[in-house]
Amino acid sequence: MVEFCDNCGAIILGKEGEKKSCKSCGTEKEVETETKLNEKIENERNDEVIDSSAGDEIHPTTEVECPECRNDKAHYWTKQTRAADEPETQFFKCTDCKHQWREYK
Repeated sequence: MVEFCDNCGAIILGKEGEKKSCKSCGTEKEVETETKLNEKIENERNDEVIDSSAGDEIHPTTEVECPECRNDKAHYWTKQTRAADEPETQFFKCTDCKHQWREYK
């Protein structure tokens, strides 16, 4: 059986015979029946570990001109660097001279 506050109707958790204060309104009540809440939490995440020694090979390549050496290919990735309602920032790394830069949209 579940215990409820006589004043506001909130659930009161506790051991039988113990005096508990209602978390909502503060009214004290002696618990007549012990109440337990059980919840099974299952983790279905499938985290993939990326070998960081792989270097730039993990990033896709695109055609963009490097501002340093004028090479026309760079690895790219995106990251949320500002507020959630702002667009992501694109980062580039030249495949030739390894110069790194970013571009805001």
